[in-house]
Amino acid sequence: MDTKKTVIVTGFEPFGEHKVNASWSAVQELEKLGLGEDIHLLVKEIPVEYKAVSELLPSLWKQYKPELVVHVGVSGMATSVTLEQCGHNHGYNRLDNCNFCPYSQCCIDQGPDCIMSVIDMDSVCKNVNTSRLGVAFSVSKDAGRYLCDYTYYTSLYLGNRRCAFVHVPPLGKRHTAEDLGRALQAVVLEMLRMLKDQRNHGQDGNHC
Repeated sequence: MDTKKTVIVTGFEPFGEHKVNASWSAVQELEKLGLGEDIHLLVKEIPVEYKAVSELLPSLWKQYKPELVVHVGVSGMATSVTLEQCGHNHGYNRLDNCNFCPYSQCCIDQGPDCIMSVIDMDSVCKNVNTSRLGVAFSVSKDAGRYLCDYTYYTSLYLGNRRCAFVHVPPLGKRHTAEDLGRALQAVVLEMLRMLKDQRNHGQDGNHC
């Protein structure tokens, strides 16, 4: 019997000025590194399309029943690897790769305005910043009201907040794909450690 826990890590396809999306490059490097023998790591490239995200994420959560889902996106403004604490339900008026945005401009009808991850990103950031990877980490509470935020909120809603989002800088700004892959590995392993510690303490995330 396979007792491995499944972790899903996603990156995005190219969009706009990002002809090579650093998020998917970083996730591919993470796939090479792995998360250890006890974790089945599944990576997926996600289209920069609202409808595709709304169709894909429910099937991922239902089919694989992951211990954790970590979505990774690129931010042209980022100078560090940024851990997003929460996702937002409203404000989606930017067109996606299919020139579409939701008529309602929201993720989930009648969903809460904001959902926080069950993972304390400040604690994750503090711990991985001591890892001497040569990569700086920071925390944010605004994932940008585009496909990154839309994906994050949707997964938080579907997965009982057992989800995280990580923004990475564009390649070449400060780091290589290999650097970002190692940073993701450290972040995801720390998140898994925290989830394990929380399991018997009844800790949970909150709406914000």
